[in-house]
Amino acid sequence: MRLLILVCQLCLILRIEAQIPDACILSPTNRPPENSDILVTCGSEYMDLSIYLCPMYQAFYNESQMVLNNQIDTLECYGTADWNVEPPVLKFRFPLNDSSVSTCKNNLKISTEIGTGAFSDFSNIQFFNISGSVTSIDPSVAMITYRSQLQYKFSCFYPMMYIMNNTQLGVSGVNLAIQDSNGSFISTLNMQLYQDELYLQKLVIPPTGLNLKTKIYVAVKAANLTDRFNVLLDRCYATTSPYPVYNTFYDLFVGCQRDAQTKVELNGVAQVSHFSFEAFRFVEHQNETVSTFFLHCVTRLCDVASCPQLLPNCGNTGRTIKAAADASTNATVTSSVIVVGKQTRAEAQTSSASYGLSSQRNYSGPVVAVIACIVILANIL
Repeated sequence: MRLLILVCQLCLILRIEAQIPDACILSPTNRPPENSDILVTCGSEYMDLSIYLCPMYQAFYNESQMVLNNQIDTLECYGTADWNVEPPVLKFRFPLNDSSVSTCKNNLKISTEIGTGAFSDFSNIQFFNISGSVTSIDPSVAMITYRSQLQYKFSCFYPMMYIMNNTQLGVSGVNLAIQDSNGSFISTLNMQLYQDELYLQKLVIPPTGLNLKTKIYVAVKAANLTDRFNVLLDRCYATTSPYPVYNTFYDLFVGCQRDAQTKVELNGVAQVSHFSFEAFRFVEHQNETVSTFFLHCVTRLCDVASCPQLLPNCGNTGRTIKAAADASTNATVTSSVIVVGKQTRAEAQTSSASYGLSSQRNYSGPVVAVIACIVILANIL
């Protein structure tokens, strides 16, 4: 491998000493190098670098003499010259995971900062930063050289939730572009409803709607992620609108606060989170045959090592949790429509077997109390 790299470099050294490439002669970038010669594209799956080629030739270097983080013995750390674009560029691409760190020695740093918006009252937000440099390799074999070293530094700074949200963000570097046309991670984040506690049978909602108090099991899952990230739910709530708006909403859980019928079973410890709740109706639908609503979960990623510290401290009873105020800064995943019928007691008993409920569980608290009173009066008389 080392010999192959040296041979390629020798061929290009001879080329650069002979003449400037034809594509550079009329190029506006046929000039000495400038700091703005690098363009960094911070995508949600890959980080891309494009560096003007012609200034490298002006400085007596070429594409074979530019390498990531001085990893001269690793072929994957060299770029690919593209002479078919104007101006010609040297391209680098590497994934946002541990392989780019281990192979080409990019720096990856996880940091935790105070949360804002929906997270400001109960948790911190994690960011990760990938940075490094593309530097020139001086081919001189003598004790001195007349070539100035070229160094292009790059950096991308990501809030964890950006990975799923594909929204624009602020990044650091010389000359940056935010671009992600394939929606990589957001397309792999999904919410699925199940009817069994093993999360195997998908929930099938009949046209007449679910029975009240039907147990609904919810899984929020992210696929194609590096193993260093877990899925963390900070808040899940229901709205009568398919959009995560707050005109009419009901919180199933926000941090430590949760509805009595809601159980959070798995959160922040894997690339899937699980919780369950019982079907209910919105009061505004009391005169309608069915009540329809949608489930929304404010979702983010956390670094595996620090996920436990980001979960809310539910032992602190003095902490207050506020409703989210700025949904635009969050990654929110939404369920398909949930339909709950307006069944009588007899109808609920008839259909309960289909959903694994005993007839007793379909009585509301007040109904059970009335039945008990009738039995007592009958015994007295």
